[in-house]
Amino acid sequence: MSAVVEPQDREARPGAQMMYSEDPRDIGWVTRNIPCQAACPAGTNVPSYIRAIAEGRHGEAYEINRGANVLPGVLGRICSRPCESACRHGWPGNGEPVGICNLKRSAADLKHAGHRITERLYAPTGKRIAIVGAGPAGVAAAHDLSVLGHDVTLFEREQHFGGMLRYGIPQFRLPRDILEFELHNALRLGVELRRGQGVGKGADEVRVAELLEAHDAVLLAAGCMAPLPLSLKLRGETAEPAGGCPDVEHGLPFLMALHRGERKSVRRRVAVVGAGFTALDCARVATRLGAQAVTIHIRTAEEYIPVTKEEIFEAKREGVRIKGLRTPVGIVLDGGGRLCGVEFVQNRLGAWREDGRRKAIPIEGSEFVEPCDTLLIAIGQRTVNDFLDVKVELDQWQNVRIGEDGMTSTQRLFACGDFVTGPTTVVEAIGRGRQAAQRLDAWLMGKPRRKRVVQIVPVDEPLRERAFDFIGRQQMQTAPLHDRLGKVQPEVELGMDAEQTAQEARRCYLCNLHYQIDVDRCIYCRACIEVAPRNCIKLVQGVEILPDGSYGSLREARDWNQVGAIWIDNNECVRCGACFRACPVNCISITRNEFVEVDTA
Repeated sequence: MSAVVEPQDREARPGAQMMYSEDPRDIGWVTRNIPCQAACPAGTNVPSYIRAIAEGRHGEAYEINRGANVLPGVLGRICSRPCESACRHGWPGNGEPVGICNLKRSAADLKHAGHRITERLYAPTGKRIAIVGAGPAGVAAAHDLSVLGHDVTLFEREQHFGGMLRYGIPQFRLPRDILEFELHNALRLGVELRRGQGVGKGADEVRVAELLEAHDAVLLAAGCMAPLPLSLKLRGETAEPAGGCPDVEHGLPFLMALHRGERKSVRRRVAVVGAGFTALDCARVATRLGAQAVTIHIRTAEEYIPVTKEEIFEAKREGVRIKGLRTPVGIVLDGGGRLCGVEFVQNRLGAWREDGRRKAIPIEGSEFVEPCDTLLIAIGQRTVNDFLDVKVELDQWQNVRIGEDGMTSTQRLFACGDFVTGPTTVVEAIGRGRQAAQRLDAWLMGKPRRKRVVQIVPVDEPLRERAFDFIGRQQMQTAPLHDRLGKVQPEVELGMDAEQTAQEARRCYLCNLHYQIDVDRCIYCRACIEVAPRNCIKLVQGVEILPDGSYGSLREARDWNQVGAIWIDNNECVRCGACFRACPVNCISITRNEFVEVDTA
C-alpha cells in the first residue's frame, strides 16, 4: 500500500513525486540499512539531520533531532552514543565512526539565536493525564501527550525538574542553563507543573489512588534512583557500610545531595567502586572537591567499562586512575573509626556474559588492602515501588510489570522508563517515554492516531563525494586542565566550530540514500562495477526474501549464465555516486528512504 504526494524537498527532482510506503520491502530496507537510526532508542533520523548540517541548515537539523529525542541540546552532551557503535563508517576497513553525538550538539549550538521551534499540535481531547516523575522519560511523555492534545499534569518531588539529568549529572558535563532551556521547550505547551510534590504514602504526599480518581490515566515514570547495596566485611562481620561509617557513601545520593546545593567533601585519597557513568562522575567530582588521589576500582578490565571512551580519557586527564580485576570484600578502619583502606580480592577474566561483558572470577587467597580515606560506592541503581498505595504486579526483578499497551495490572495506571526496566541510559529513557505516550494515547482515543511509514523522495544526483571518505574525525576542543578544577567549574567539552561541524557532517555515508539498478533497463555493460571503489556492486542470481516480505542476503553468481541481475550491496555502498555517473543508460536511480510519522486514516 502506498500513497503519492507532490514533492516538498529541495533534493527532489522537479516534477518528481514523493511517496509514502508501508510495503514490507521498504520498511525492511530502512530498518536494516540505516544502522545508526536502528541503534537509537529514540529512533532519531541521523542521516537526515547530518545532511541538513552539511548544508548549513542547523535549525532544521535541530528540529529533526527534537522530533525524535525531545532534548537534543542535552543529549548532544551526555548521550551514551549507541548510534556511533553501529555507524557504518566505523565498520572494519572504513575508519572511525561519524561523531553523531557531537553533530547533534553542533545543531543545537549553531542554530540561529532567533530560531523558532515548530510543533504539530492536535486539537484538545479533554482527557486528563497525571505523570509521576519529571526525569527524561516523564518529560518526553509529557511533551508528546501535550502535543497530542491531552491535559497533562507533571508531579515531581524535587524542587526542580530533570531527574537524573539535574541531580545525577555534574554541571561540567551538562550546564544547567542548557538543561533549563531544553526542559522549558519540552514542557511549554500547557503542561501543569507540580514541583516539590511527592506522590506516595507520606503525610504531605498525593496518593496514586487519588490521582486515578481525578484523571483519565496516570503514568508512573519515577525512575530508578535507589542505590544497590554492597555488603562488606568489617571486624569479622558483613554489613552495608554506607551510613555506618562517615567516610563511606553511595555515589548517586552523594551526587544528588551536591546538586541540591548541600556542602559535600571528600578526604585526601578517594576510592570509587563501580564501572558506569555514575562512577566516572563521582571520581571527576572528587577531583574538583580537592582530593589528591582518586582511583576507580572495577571488577573486570577497562575495555569493558560501559561508558564512552571520551569520558574515560577526560577522567584520566584530570588525574583519575582506573584499576581493574578486583572486587571489594571489606573495609578497614583506624583506631578513631575513620576509613583507612578497602580490602579487595583479585579477579581473573572468565567467560562472556549475555550483556557482552566478561565475568569476573575471584582468585582464592588473593585478598589485599588498598589505602584510602573516602569510599564512594556506585555499582548501580534499582527501582523503588513501596510508595505505591495501589497493588501492581511485579516482575522477577521487583520492577512494575506492564502489558503491550503499557498499562500495569491496575486499570488506567501506566508505567514507563527506568521505573519499568531498571537502570538504562538517558536516550533509552526518552525513547521509552515517547513509546509510552503513543500507547497511552492509543488507549485513550480507542485507536492509534499516528503510524510510522517510509517516506521515499527521488533525489536528482549524488549528495556526497568519494573524497569525503578520507576526512578524519574532527576532535572537539576541551577546557584546559587548569580551568577545570578551580572554584568555577566550566563545561569540559566546548563544542565544535562551524568548519569542524561541516567537515564532520561530510563524513556521513548518508545511509538513507537508496541506490537501485533498474534490471529492465540495465544492459550489463559492467561500467558501474568497474568504477566502484569497493565491492559494492555484484552479479547476483537472486535475492533472499525474508518471512516479512523484505529483502535479505544476496545470492552472488559465479558464472555469467547464472546472472539474474546486477545489484547494489548496501552494506558496502558508500553513496559516492560513481556508478550513477558512469551508467550509460541512466538505469541507476537514487531515492532518500526514511521513516516518518503520519496520521492514521
